Amino acid sequence: MTARPEFPGIGFMRRALRLARKGTGRTAPNPAVGAVVVRGGSVVGEGYHRAAGLPHAEVEALRAAGSAARGADLYVTLEPCDHRGRTGPCTVAILAAGIARVAYAMEDPNPAVSGRGAARLRGAGLVLHRGAMEAEARELNRGFCRWVVSGKPFVTLKLAVSLDGQIAAAGGDSRWITGEAARRRVHRMRSEADAVLVGGETARRDDPLLTARIPGGHDPRRVILTSRPAELGRGKVLREQGGQVIVAVPKGVPESDLRLIRDAGAVVLRLPLRGGAVRARDFLTALGAEGVTSLLVEGGARTAGWLASEGAIDRFVVFVAPLLLGEGIRAVSGWASRSPTGGRRLAFTSVRRVGPDIEITAEER
Repeated sequence: MTARPEFPGIGFMRRALRLARKGTGRTAPNPAVGAVVVRGGSVVGEGYHRAAGLPHAEVEALRAAGSAARGADLYVTLEPCDHRGRTGPCTVAILAAGIARVAYAMEDPNPAVSGRGAARLRGAGLVLHRGAMEAEARELNRGFCRWVVSGKPFVTLKLAVSLDGQIAAAGGDSRWITGEAARRRVHRMRSEADAVLVGGETARRDDPLLTARIPGGHDPRRVILTSRPAELGRGKVLREQGGQVIVAVPKGVPESDLRLIRDAGAVVLRLPLRGGAVRARDFLTALGAEGVTSLLVEGGARTAGWLASEGAIDRFVVFVAPLLLGEGIRAVSGWASRSPTGGRRLAFTSVRRVGPDIEITAEER
């Protein structure tokens, strides 16, 4: 008699995570989730959550498995849900399919529902295992984990700098500081983010499209933070196809200055002024209310400085080119520490080569 395969099998959870990554950037405000149905050591069905409102990963995998799901094992990257949203509870589908054992990487971070799915399945007699590749699953859904608890997105600042720390030459030209491999990596980062942000000055000077120009890429929502929205009317971001455009402005901006961008289909967020300035927490809360769970900040220096000074950046990704520019435009401006001890101390989490450049990732300690 053949022994039943070891449970859980890490290789199957790894496969579920690979599937989940296909949905990254496409599922907001839901998490990216992958699922694999295994019977007798062989995969008989798999699926992933493709977009909010579409079937969850478990349902996709169970449909693919059909009758082979009865008595089988289910590997899923997130605790199956036991509540009804735009789709029905996954626990109901799992029980109806006759699954015997469920391995899930991480518990649902939503405090309102966390543990409910596992309790329902365990109460019905299923064998459950939690925690296989949990760190990888949490990393995959850093944005959702932040948003579902705080209502704000996870914020990543991307910088492309010369070896002496400039993001552009003295004349303002920044094309191209980094090489082609780094630029492809940035487009991948855009594809995996819910939204990408630039300040109004960068939008006017560089006229960026802010799309993910890679095969199979997903265009993020494009966010512009400005007090002069009337000057955006001729920009590519409003004229050419891509993700939804969101323009965030202080509440005092006249409605007449917003007419053109509203007519172009942009969503307008009016932000309160506190002490004469927009606060980062209000801006991020407004984006969170629009379902943005992960935000990629691409420029410019003043926007980066504003967010950094208010402690609103969770992750820094810096591409450093082997290039010297001397005097130029600094990567972060509008904020200064009087001494090294007063600066924001970070911890490096990864350093790797990307073509001729180096990609450095750092986070708050």
